[in-house]
Amino acid sequence: MQTFEQIALSAPLQRAVADQGYTTPTPVQAQAIPLVLAGHDVMAAAQTGTGKTAAFTLPMLHHMMQEHVERSHPRRVRALVLTPTRELAAQVEESVRTYGKYLPLTSTVIFGGVGLNPQITKLKRGVDIVIACPGRLLDLINRGAIEFSGLEFLVLDEADRMLDMGFIRDIRKILTRLPKQRQNLMFSATFSNDIKKLASGIMNQPKLVEVARNQTVAKIVQRVYPVGKSNKRALLSKLIKEGEWPQVLVFMRTKHGANRLTTQLDHDGISAVAIHGNKSQNARTKALADFKQGKVSVLVATDIAARGLDIDQLPHVVNYELPNVPEDYVHRIGRTGRAGRDGLAVSLVCHEEEPLLRDIEKLIREQIARVTVEGFGDAAAGGGVPRDREPNHPRPQRNRGQQHQRRRRPAGR
Repeated sequence: MQTFEQIALSAPLQRAVADQGYTTPTPVQAQAIPLVLAGHDVMAAAQTGTGKTAAFTLPMLHHMMQEHVERSHPRRVRALVLTPTRELAAQVEESVRTYGKYLPLTSTVIFGGVGLNPQITKLKRGVDIVIACPGRLLDLINRGAIEFSGLEFLVLDEADRMLDMGFIRDIRKILTRLPKQRQNLMFSATFSNDIKKLASGIMNQPKLVEVARNQTVAKIVQRVYPVGKSNKRALLSKLIKEGEWPQVLVFMRTKHGANRLTTQLDHDGISAVAIHGNKSQNARTKALADFKQGKVSVLVATDIAARGLDIDQLPHVVNYELPNVPEDYVHRIGRTGRAGRDGLAVSLVCHEEEPLLRDIEKLIREQIARVTVEGFGDAAAGGGVPRDREPNHPRPQRNRGQQHQRRRRPAGR
């Protein structure tokens, strides 16, 4: 099995990786890093939790350091990473600082929900790497606060989500401001026709990397709890208290629902905080920090926050409501079982959500075990599946339920 020491990364990067306790690259890292180091454009299909951020951050930093020259003040932007959400942008920037801590390279993060002036001030001082959400970045470009004549790398992270959230026009406008000669990296959970069309106008003979596409992380144990819709909150409180779950990430479909559940859990004596698009960036940052530090037990989030929540050793994820889009289930539960650790993903499923559950099981190609709790079961939602069936038990062929779609609104502006 390949180790990080066998990958031709510079000594400062090897040292930073060792500081994090990593010795063996994940599959996407083992495949993508050598290709990026060789100078290829790369399209990588990788789920959340597979180590994709390091897969582009490490080789990008290596190249930038190898070609590092003293530049007159201010520095030119040499690398641009586009992400769909504020949380993901902040996570990527944190990874850049973590892996690049022994390198003389600077970075900054650009997103909406906070003041423009501090971001403009940082850009005037000069930075090597910019991690940005498309909306706010385009605003700064139009104001003349940033230019990319010296750009060497463009990374589109979570490309499928950016397109889903309506950023395609902003992305195309940004691309017109970038130099043609650059190395391009695209990471996406899926390669839809829209993604391929976008890539054809950006990439130069890209190398393709596909790792566990649309599959859940092997270390995650998945369970479905059939339950009546009106009993979900009581069952969630029971599972948290009796299971002694110290940290739980709970996903809801709506912002209002997240706020309501947070209040209900507080009434049950369970400390909880909500994070969603209507919260200010400062409130979102504080909520995530309090959760990471153990000041609150439950973080209730909407899907807009699903990609970008990087929480070490998070043991439990709960789908209080199933997502309308099956792929979002994979991203939600990918918040646990990270870096080879075990995780538990629980879904509270009422009768009305059974078609959504069938779509999810068809996508991940496995039947999720049903567990009935006495007094809470919804017989209709159980679908006749025996209690405590093993998660990897093959699922019989059945017709696909109606594909539910939802309209998404851009975030990060």
